[in-house]
Amino acid sequence: MTTFTERARLLADPYWQGSFEHPFVTGLQSGELAAENFRYYLLQDRYYLEHFSKLYDLIGQKTQDKEVKVLMAENSRNLAAGELFVRETFFDELQITQGEIDQTPVAQTAYHYVSHLYRQLLEGGVAVACAGMLPCPWLYQEIGEKMIHQGSPNPLYQRWIATYATAEGARHLQRERQIVDRLYEAADKKQQAQMLQAFYISSQLEYQFWEMALTLETWPTGAKTSSKEAISNGTS
Repeated sequence: MTTFTERARLLADPYWQGSFEHPFVTGLQSGELAAENFRYYLLQDRYYLEHFSKLYDLIGQKTQDKEVKVLMAENSRNLAAGELFVRETFFDELQITQGEIDQTPVAQTAYHYVSHLYRQLLEGGVAVACAGMLPCPWLYQEIGEKMIHQGSPNPLYQRWIATYATAEGARHLQRERQIVDRLYEAADKKQQAQMLQAFYISSQLEYQFWEMALTLETWPTGAKTSSKEAISNGTS
């Protein structure tokens, strides 16, 4: 019998292959990715991971499934201890200040991705939310494993790659996949379809996240006033 993760991974494969071959990702390995693109990625990823951590906590609070509750608590702790710590270190090395963070608008793709994840929990429930959250750690683990042997000549990019190529991370991901597979088996037909769609859209947005960073994506606007200035003027 085909499991959820096997079915979902096959369905979303074009976007995963696109991620593996995306110039942002290959540029990390070759070391040729421009520093400004990596900097922009970190700034947008900070927003994304902040909400990703909140979503782990929200799913854990909402579920009655003890195994899922434990998994979400572990995911939240691991994120704080691992990825967020690494990014704080990168921010220090690249001298990314709080002022720069405050002055960098959240890009469309980052905003849309986070909104998509919240929507899965609100409209689909715990199982659908778990399915939507899964592509991020799974894809990054695969990218890390594919890139770690060749590595990158850029020490900063090499550290980024190494973050996602640990044996411990692979074991944890396997357990998470098994739990999501179990949730899928217990779901009804409608919820199963929602889980597949949530995973697929998240995979699309993972691909678009690389594109966002490579193009330094901004919101289309005809106005010359910045969003922060508009908000400030509107509330003054």
